[in-house]
Amino acid sequence: MHILIVEDDLMLGEGLQVGLRQAGFQPEWVKDGEAAWQTLRHESFSAVVLDLGLPKMDGLEVLKRVRAHEQKMPVLVLTARDTAQDVIAGLDTGADDYMVKPCDLGELAARLRALIRRAAGAAAPIMQIGALSLDPASREVRYENNVVELSPREFDLLHELMLNAGKVLTRAQLESKIYPWGEEVESNALEVHVHHLRRKTATEVIKTVRGVGYLMPK
Repeated sequence: MHILIVEDDLMLGEGLQVGLRQAGFQPEWVKDGEAAWQTLRHESFSAVVLDLGLPKMDGLEVLKRVRAHEQKMPVLVLTARDTAQDVIAGLDTGADDYMVKPCDLGELAARLRALIRRAAGAAAPIMQIGALSLDPASREVRYENNVVELSPREFDLLHELMLNAGKVLTRAQLESKIYPWGEEVESNALEVHVHHLRRKTATEVIKTVRGVGYLMPK
């Protein structure tokens, strides 16, 4: 789950990045509103954690532009602005959730997982497709009720395919979700991960759509 953290406080931003990475996310961090907007124009994320009091461009302005550009991506506002009017303004501008600093990292991670599930149309906390189940919170995967040991990349790839079951995802879309921005990716890395997932579960779990990408049947 590739997420963007927008936070100008260096200590808090670093803490969020470390904590959310430990919770299984792939966080990218920018420190001002202009950098956030430019990043969001060119990259795809599973969710955004957005401060409001930002240099160069206020968080509400970033949120307005995001919603004019991208309607479905979940945005969780994390801010020190704690009045009822602030919360109303954030939600009415297009935020999907609103948390006041300081916050519990475990709660933040849980809220992000819930937002990402709902954006994909999945309400249940444990995802189930046929004999395959995935728990985003515990990062446990089972196939035919047997625990499947996956690497972090394999888990993230499987999670993304399950979130988008029935849709064909291109190589670029998948790589943008499972690799941090700027990380060098070997040309056959995605194919290797898919091969390992099929070997650990079943060949038919992931379909190859030649010339396009991969599909997980519903």
